[in-house]
Order: sequence, then C-alpha cells, then structure tokens
Amino acid sequence: MEVTLRAETGRTQGSRPSRRLRRTGQVPAVVYGKDIEAQAIAVDGRELHGVLHTEAGLNALINLEVDGAKKRLTMAKVVDRHPVRGEITHVDFVTISLTEKTRAEVMLDLQGDPIGVREGGIIETINNSVLVEALPTDIPTSIVIDVTDLNIGDTVRVSDLPVIEGVEYVDDLDEPLITVVLPAAEIAAEEELEEGEELEEGAEGEEGEAPEDEESGDR
Repeated sequence: MEVTLRAETGRTQGSRPSRRLRRTGQVPAVVYGKDIEAQAIAVDGRELHGVLHTEAGLNALINLEVDGAKKRLTMAKVVDRHPVRGEITHVDFVTISLTEKTRAEVMLDLQGDPIGVREGGIIETINNSVLVEALPTDIPTSIVIDVTDLNIGDTVRVSDLPVIEGVEYVDDLDEPLITVVLPAAEIAAEEELEEGEELEEGAEGEEGEAPEDEESGDR
C-alpha cells in the first residue's frame, strides 16, 4: 500500500533552524536517490507519524509530494528520534522503484510460549530485526518466528528464519537473533552452589590426610 506525504523545500539547515522548525510541528528531512540530488525538505510531524504507523510501519511506500510537484516514490531509510522523548527529529527519504530490489530492516514477531521459559528460563533478544532485500512490494511487514519448541540453551539464527518468496536475508546466516537462557540470578546461585561443593570436597580431603609429623612418629 502506498501513502502520500506532503513536503516543502526551502528550509534553512543547521541545528538551531531545525529546532525552531520542530517547535512549529515540522520535522526536518532530506530526500535523495539515483535520480535526484540530496534535497533538504520539511514535513508535517503529525502527517509523518500517520505515514510511519500504518501496517507497513517504517517500510511503508511513501509518495513524497514536494512543493506540490510530481510525487516521488520513497521509503524512510533513516529515522532519528529524541533519546528521551522518542519523537522523530529527522528523516532520510530514499527514492525507490517498484521494479528494483531494495534493502530494508524488518522486525521479528515472536509467537508462542517457549518450553524453556515454562521451565524457568527467559527469552533474550539479541537482534529484534533482520535486513532483507526484495522488491518494495514484497517486503514483509514483519517476520513471524514460532518459539514454542525452544528449550533453555536453544538459539534462533538467521538461517532458521522462514523462507519467504521473493525475499532474501542479507545478514550473516549464522547471526544469532533469539536465545533462551537461565536468569542471571539463577546462574549465580548455581555457581555459588558448585563453589560450595568444591570447598566441602577439599575440606574432606584435608581431614582424611594425616599430618607429616604424626606419620613420621608411627614409623
């Protein structure tokens, strides 16, 4: 699904002008691609929020209408956010073609209740997204991973992801994504128990040995 977003040129670049622009509800951005030089633009913050919160999320196909001119099909490749408030502070739009493959980050959708979690483990997310290459219309909104059969110590790697027609995984196939591990507190408790057992075994060994001078006296 394609959505339309209006944009305006003529904004002054720089940190201070960008802050002033944001106070008016606008978001500074830039659009670039094979057929266009980098161009500084501004988009309405509310409209941008709506565009990036469709079912397609950040991988939405955006018809960028700059100054009311001919629309350019783009995707939001880089979205900067405020570290505390989380609001969007800047966006890079890249022009795309429906007939050419492009790369995009796709979020993972974990489904199921892992066996390892029911046995006391926890799910540790190493990467919550994966890089794919596909035609813009073939990019999935998310990639579903069934984690039901994961035991403690099991790991899901890129190579374990489902095959999706027209979609190629770009990341290293051995790259870990999800794993089920014991909680840190439980691991620490087990280590303390093992250390205690080793100390007890060592003490028993020492008690069983006769002192050297006593052994000499018996001879």
